[in-house]
Amino acid sequence: MEMNNCTHEKSEAALQLIESLTKRADEVQKDVLMEILRRNTETEYLGKFLHGRVDKVSFKLKVPVVNYEDIKPYIQRIANGDSSPIISAQPISELLTSSGTSGGQPKIMPSIPEELDRKTLLYNLLMPIMSQYISGLDKGKGMYLLFIKAEITTPSGLKARPVLTSYYKSSNFRNRPYDKFNVNTSPDETILCPDSRQSMFCQLLCGLIQKDEVLRVGAVFASAFLRAIKFLEEYWAELCDNIRSGHLSEWIDDPPCRKSVMRLLTANPRLADSIAEECRKQSWQGIITRLWTKTIYIDVIVTGSMAQYIPTLDYYSGGLPLVCTMYASSECYFGVNLKPLSKPSEVSYTLLPNMAYFEFLPVHKQNGTDDLDLHDSNGTENGKIREDELVDLVDVKVGHFYELVVTTYSGLYRYRVGDILFVTGFYNKAPQFQFVYRRNVVLSIDTDKTNEEDLLKAVTNAKKLLEQYDSLLSEYTSYADTSTIPGHYVLYWELITREPMEASVLENCCSVIEESLDSVYRRCRSKDKSIGPLEIRLVELGTFDLLMDYCLSQGSSVNQYKTPRCIKSQQTLNLLNSRVTATYWSQRCPSWTPYRPDLKARCQPN
Repeated sequence: MEMNNCTHEKSEAALQLIESLTKRADEVQKDVLMEILRRNTETEYLGKFLHGRVDKVSFKLKVPVVNYEDIKPYIQRIANGDSSPIISAQPISELLTSSGTSGGQPKIMPSIPEELDRKTLLYNLLMPIMSQYISGLDKGKGMYLLFIKAEITTPSGLKARPVLTSYYKSSNFRNRPYDKFNVNTSPDETILCPDSRQSMFCQLLCGLIQKDEVLRVGAVFASAFLRAIKFLEEYWAELCDNIRSGHLSEWIDDPPCRKSVMRLLTANPRLADSIAEECRKQSWQGIITRLWTKTIYIDVIVTGSMAQYIPTLDYYSGGLPLVCTMYASSECYFGVNLKPLSKPSEVSYTLLPNMAYFEFLPVHKQNGTDDLDLHDSNGTENGKIREDELVDLVDVKVGHFYELVVTTYSGLYRYRVGDILFVTGFYNKAPQFQFVYRRNVVLSIDTDKTNEEDLLKAVTNAKKLLEQYDSLLSEYTSYADTSTIPGHYVLYWELITREPMEASVLENCCSVIEESLDSVYRRCRSKDKSIGPLEIRLVELGTFDLLMDYCLSQGSSVNQYKTPRCIKSQQTLNLLNSRVTATYWSQRCPSWTPYRPDLKARCQPN
C-alpha cells in the first residue's frame, strides 16, 4: 500500500530533519546552549553565576550541577506568584508535575509556551520513523488510550499539571492538522474527559465500534494499557449492550464526551455479538488480536521498570511486537527510537540535539554495581559534583554508563534528571542510549543499595520458578522493612494462578531473588547478618488496581502512572498490608565469596 503524496512528503521531510540534526549534533548543541544563555543570562539564577557572560567555558566552570532540592525554592516562588525573571527571561506559562511514583515526592517543573512546539515536533517524527518498517499505517487507525488529569491552580494563577495533560489540552494537540498517519479511534472529547472512568469506557467503546479499522493499539505506559484490558474484562457486557442497542449508558454524563460518542454509536447487534463471543470465553489469551484482528503492534513504553509487564502483554496480545517510540519526561522531551521494532531489551533512544542542552555525568561501574568509591548514593564525590567530569552529548563513549543532565529553554540549568543511561552506539554523530534505571529508586537496609534494575532482574529470575505451575506474576513492589531487627526486604506480589501454590515454591522464589542481588546485599545478609531473610507477601487480586487508584487520588496521572517499585508511604503500605493473603520467607542465606569463587558462605536459616 502506498502513501498519498502529501503524507509521503511530510514523512520524507521528517526523516530528513532527523538526518540533519544527527549529522550536526555538536553544532546544534552549541547553538542550543548559546541561545539559552543569551536569553537568560540576566535572570536572577544565572546572573549570580555568570555575571553577564554567555560563553560555554564560563557556563561549565561557574554554573553548578543541581538536583530538584537545589532549585525547588526558585520554582516555589514562581508558583507563589513571583513574576520576576527568576530562572527564565520568558514568562513561565505553566508548571509540569512529575508522576511522583518513581521514588521521592512529586516535583513541579517550569515550562514556557514554545516547549509545546518542541514536543509537537518530536511527536510528528514518530509515525514517519515507524512507516520505514511497516507500510500501510496511513490506511487504518490507532486505538490509543490517552487520559488527562485535572490540574491544580497555584497561588500565582499558573496551572500545575502532568506533562501529557498539558499537551492534550493545548492548541497544538486540539488543532493539529489532519494526518492519515495519526487518526485515532478516540475522539478528542473522550480523551479530554476529566472523569477517568467515563473516559476509559468511551474510548474502549469507540475502539470496539471501529475495531475493523484498527492497525495499532497502545497507551503511554504498559501499565496503563493493561489497566484498560482489566477494565474491558469488567465492562465488556455493558459495552456490548451499548453497541447492540445503539444507546450510550446513562452514567456517561460528561456532555462533550457523550455527544462525541453518540456521533459514532449506532445499533449493531452483529458486531456486539461477535465481541461478546470472544469476551465470554474462559481464556483471554490473545484477546487483543481476537477483537482487533488487524492489529500489527502495541505502542507502549516497556523499557525500565515497565519491562516486567512484557509477559502479561504477550499473553493478552499473542506476542505482538511491543514498540517503544520515544523517551521523555516532565523536565524535557529527549529523543526517539529509530529502530522501533527492536526487542524491548534492545531498545535504544537517539537524543535529538535540538530539544535541550545535554550533558552526562559518568556512572562508574564495578561488577555491575555503582562504584561508591567515586560516587556516593547520590552520584556525588564527598557531597559535591565534580563539574569537570561531565561530558557533552557527542563525547560520550560507547559501553559507558551516564546520568543524564539537562539545560532547558524553560529554566533548568545543569539539572540532574536521575536517569541512568547506557551508550549503545551512534546514529551519525548523535549517541544512542538504553534507559537502565532511575538512580534514586533503591532499597537499602545497611550498606546495600539495590536499584530498580537489579530488583527487576532478581524478580525476573524468580518468576521462572512459577512457569511450571501455570502461574503469572502480574505486579510487584517492594519495601525496606526496618521495623524488624535486623531489617529486611519485603516484596508484595500479585499472582494469577489456577491453584494454590506450595509454600516451598514461594520460599524458593525468595531465595532466588536474594541470590540474584549484588554482592553487597549478599555480604550483609550472609556474613554481616545486618539484613534479615527476604519476605514475599502475596496480595489479593486487584490490589495493584487499588494502589493505582490511591496514587491517582493523590495527584498522579493515568498517563504517567508507574507502579512504584519501592514503597515509602505509610498509607500505601497500610493499603498493601490490608490485602495480604500469605507470607513466605527465604529459608537459606545467599552465597557470598569475597575472595575465592570456589567457596560459599553458609549460615543456618533464621
